[in-house]
Amino acid sequence: MRSLLTRGLILVLTLMVAVGSAAAAEVLQVRSSTLLQIGDQNRSYGVELACYGLSVDEDGAAATRWLRSNLPRHTRVNLRPMGVEGGVLKARVQRLDQGTDLASDLVAAGYGRAIEECGT
Repeated sequence: MRSLLTRGLILVLTLMVAVGSAAAAEVLQVRSSTLLQIGDQNRSYGVELACYGLSVDEDGAAATRWLRSNLPRHTRVNLRPMGVEGGVLKARVQRLDQGTDLASDLVAAGYGRAIEECGT
């Protein structure tokens, strides 16, 4: 049953991404340095940034501040789902107006590291 729900969630989110910017998701809240609250129309869900990990010596506060300053509420984003873990979607997240991957931007800003198995 859980596998079916996971596949259903990935399918729905993949279809959302394929529809284009008219139905793009938007940021509702930056919860932490890796977790966003995303909404589209009448739904909201947690999205974890894929391919990103915090630096070993960092608690994530600076990365969270950076994300909040770069992702104000209602910023439109594109999601590229990579899986579901514990009911939270793991996805690559891109601002529609910039087109860059947020996890890559966080790494470039010095707030974390790329996770090698993601190919970044």
